[in-house]
Amino acid sequence: MEPREVLRTRLAGQQLWERRAATAEEALKNLLAVQAQEFPYARWSLAQRTTGATAEDVEQAVADGRILRTHILRPTWHFVHRDDLPWLRALSEPRLHQVNGGTYRRTGIDIGAAARSADVLAAAVAGGVHLTREQLAARLQGAGFPGKGLALAYLIMHAEISGVLVSGTPVRSAGGALRQTYAAFDERVAGGAPAAVLSREESLAALALRYFGSRGPATVRDCADWSGLTMTDVRKGLALAEEIAPGAIVAASFDGAEFYLRPPECGAEALGLRKEAGRGAPTQRGGSTRPRHGLPQIDLVQCYDEYIMGYSVSRHYFGGTAPAYPFGDNPMHVVLLDGLLAGSWRHSLVRRGSATERCELDIRMSRPVGHAAEQAVDVAVARYGDFLGMPTLRIPVGT
Repeated sequence: MEPREVLRTRLAGQQLWERRAATAEEALKNLLAVQAQEFPYARWSLAQRTTGATAEDVEQAVADGRILRTHILRPTWHFVHRDDLPWLRALSEPRLHQVNGGTYRRTGIDIGAAARSADVLAAAVAGGVHLTREQLAARLQGAGFPGKGLALAYLIMHAEISGVLVSGTPVRSAGGALRQTYAAFDERVAGGAPAAVLSREESLAALALRYFGSRGPATVRDCADWSGLTMTDVRKGLALAEEIAPGAIVAASFDGAEFYLRPPECGAEALGLRKEAGRGAPTQRGGSTRPRHGLPQIDLVQCYDEYIMGYSVSRHYFGGTAPAYPFGDNPMHVVLLDGLLAGSWRHSLVRRGSATERCELDIRMSRPVGHAAEQAVDVAVARYGDFLGMPTLRIPVGT
């Protein structure tokens, strides 16, 4: 594969380019999990992979519990569809507790403390109650546990990893920002019934099919670093996937490494993704993958987008190696020009909730890109405004 073909295949598989998903839920099912530290930008990561989902659509899916936000995989915040969270959590749990072990010991979270705090937290959210972090902190403090700092954060994370807590319906602060709440895992995921979990072998195969089917071409190390699994487990998952769905994932050697990807003729059903009547399943490769407006393609992606964070050793194909860290007043989110790193961006919401509400986009290209690409930036700005449902404009740099 040539580098440009790697980019085109990844952009299409991740649905950043056409064909896109019909809904944010379908986009999430295709990707399995989407990194979601910054909720406002994580909403966009899902919506920009659809034919027109809005911020409100994604927020409603989170409020309803169809899309859940929790600590999983490396671990960090991720969006996961409620259908996938039971088996993905069970697969991740042992390794997540192992990774967190040092912090557990430093903060006094031994087996007994974890069990007692889990009982407190489970009782706090029982019966459909959704509580903020501060409200959970008060309950824990009342039971003799730390109510702030790292110990609080890891008590709550332990409960998430263990299947006690998961995200509830967000609440809006006085300033208009959505704030995370927590709810009972089984109530939120399976309506109160015990959540169905795949066997470990089935889970490894499912993860390999979904990861390489959406992010390929990617390496075993890419998948291991993304999932938090060992490379041995990833290889086992690939072997099991071949037994379950022969030919759904194929190998290709180039640039001195072995890559895995979904072949163009492989449909979504082979990856275990359900196709619902009247709605398109997560799409296979093939057909048009270029925008219809005839301009170069500009994509405004968050720095934690799966197009970037879905890879480790082969991340360099997009022209960078890692998300930028803020330096001075420079934005840290990523502008892509035909799939390649070309600048940075951020948004600012002005007078939220007032009659003059608007969004301002600070977009800084790292090099001159020409008139056609600047027109494509205007298209991207308009699309972001449609997503937010408010007037959106690009502001001159330095204002």
